[in-house]
Amino acid sequence: MRIPQRYSPIVFGAVLSAIMVCIVSAFVLAISQGIGPNFLRHWLRSCATTWPVAFPTVTLIAPWVRRFVARVTV
Repeated sequence: MRIPQRYSPIVFGAVLSAIMVCIVSAFVLAISQGIGPNFLRHWLRSCATTWPVAFPTVTLIAPWVRRFVARVTV
């Protein structure tokens, strides 16, 4: 299955936010509660509740960040 190029910003935001949510929520959960028998359940719940915030944030902020980086780099 191929997704049309015009959707690439949305696909980028979805993939990047999903990866970041998975990594960060696992890290924060492990630090705050430890890795126990319910870790996977809590981690999945954390991902499911955080990703709906992360996805639109990344999708909306990414163009501004790209422009900012283009201005401050040589």
